[in-house]
Amino acid sequence: MSSVKYLSLPLTKESMRDLRVGDMVRLSGEMLVFRDAGHKRLYQSILDGEQAFEYKGETIYFMGPCPARGNEAIGSAGPTTSCRMDKYTPYMLDHGLSAQIGKGKRSQESIDAFKRNGCVYFSAIGGAGAIYSKCITKAEVLYFEDLGTEAVRRITVKDFPVVVAIDSLGEDIYSK
Repeated sequence: MSSVKYLSLPLTKESMRDLRVGDMVRLSGEMLVFRDAGHKRLYQSILDGEQAFEYKGETIYFMGPCPARGNEAIGSAGPTTSCRMDKYTPYMLDHGLSAQIGKGKRSQESIDAFKRNGCVYFSAIGGAGAIYSKCITKAEVLYFEDLGTEAVRRITVKDFPVVVAIDSLGEDIYSK
């Protein structure tokens, strides 16, 4: 079993190059949050030339949060299934995205894009939304507030636990 690696966001090509499938990682810094409807709307607005959005250096967590209670930054924040975002993934990686976080297998086209761009896909633990919410210190809506939980957000995390599921060499934990 490997030791935990602590990484700061944004990730660099060098830090991703050293990660291997199965590595346990704790992330700290800022990342984006996308889910199906917000992702689709943002992607379409980019294609339509209406929305300027810079993916370069970003990490995206596929998640739809529950409402915050009390003094929480965000409610339960577990991962959503990533394969639903595979149609957008090669475009995002080819335009500078560093990493994605979610759960489940990815398409071969996405795996090829991770390898081509030297990027990584992290797996988050399904059913651990309450644990993940405790790692989120700040959350703000960036786009599409009308979508509620599917709005595009920026969150700040501290020691956010993930496992490398696809590394920069294209190795895939789900094919092992």
